[in-house]
Amino acid sequence: MFAGEPLVDLLGRAGCPTPCYVYDLGAMAAEARALAAGFEDAPHLVAYAVKANSAGPVVRALAAAGCGCEVGSAAELELALASGVAPRAILLSGVAKSDAEIDRAIGADILAIQLDSVSEVARVRARAVAAGRRARVTLRVNPDVEADTHAHIATGHGEAKFGIALDDLPEAWAELARAPELALCGLGGHVGSQLVSTDAYLRAAERLFELVREREREHGPLELVDLGGGFGIDYGQGCPVRPADFARGIRLLAARMGMGRRRLVVEPGRALVGPFGVLVAGVLGTKRSYAQRWLMIDAGMNDLLRPALYGARHRVEALDTATGNARATYRVVGPVCESADDFGAFELPDPPPERVLLRDAGAYGYTMASHYNGRALPAEIFVGRGGTLSVGRTGSAADWVRSRVDVPSPPL
Repeated sequence: MFAGEPLVDLLGRAGCPTPCYVYDLGAMAAEARALAAGFEDAPHLVAYAVKANSAGPVVRALAAAGCGCEVGSAAELELALASGVAPRAILLSGVAKSDAEIDRAIGADILAIQLDSVSEVARVRARAVAAGRRARVTLRVNPDVEADTHAHIATGHGEAKFGIALDDLPEAWAELARAPELALCGLGGHVGSQLVSTDAYLRAAERLFELVREREREHGPLELVDLGGGFGIDYGQGCPVRPADFARGIRLLAARMGMGRRRLVVEPGRALVGPFGVLVAGVLGTKRSYAQRWLMIDAGMNDLLRPALYGARHRVEALDTATGNARATYRVVGPVCESADDFGAFELPDPPPERVLLRDAGAYGYTMASHYNGRALPAEIFVGRGGTLSVGRTGSAADWVRSRVDVPSPPL
């Protein structure tokens, strides 16, 4: 079942070829509301990290559930604004923002531009002066907290490229004191993604709250504290915490440390969308090679990069009804010309079904997809209230060919 309907029926109504993504918008919105409820009466903002799934129907569904957005580029900022998200519910992050991105954020008067380095204070100040505006900013601090997650998505330790080191904060404060064109709204931080425990997250939050208190002793109250995101989901190996557990932990810690009525901001991405999307793939064939049985599907690393990039495991299950009870272990691989185009070994019906699904693909799936090998981008099916559907079909192989061929050649 998917969104209350057999997935095979839903696919039949949508009429999409494989591979295709399918998303349950109602479940995404419900998870966002459950997360917000964990804050109870504490002032807060759930700023959805658009990079996790940037589809317009997803962003609009979460905005309707009360979410703002955390964006990492001018394009994501435009997407959030076009999806009806209020500017003062948007934060711009990133270690290397362009002048154009800073200018757009200042012009839109968003909640805050998150300054990621001491040098960025002067850069944003210069753009504010050029615009004749005062820019709202926060400092993103690197809390030097090691999170138990994959090295590629750990962001809060001392060797990560993200945030201002604790030792550099005095210099950042001094730069801000010389920049009346910047309005400091608060502090923020982030320790990593796919966190399956609140421990490291709350250690980083405690460090941020301590820094807020130190700053406020001399300079008055700050408006907000941004704790970042990174809440994990169950990819099949278990996840003992839910997004609301992080919210409750933050709320209780903030109360204990006297944070009062400061606005608590979180930036979840994966946790709001990951469990509520699947990638459906067609089975192209099987083969034996030495002792290995292979199952070839029409979805590859160009459609879902996480297994190749992070060694991530997405459960592969039969979609169509099996004709018998026999089972076999298959190594499931895609059509891309890379050995990394491998989703892992799974027990499946034997003979195999015509289609399989890859679970928990609602985050960092289509948004990281590419045309590698000249392959088309997958379709997307969005399921709304009462089983209503919308379908997005973009980026055909023919479009890719035209985009490559139509580039004019200079004289040789």
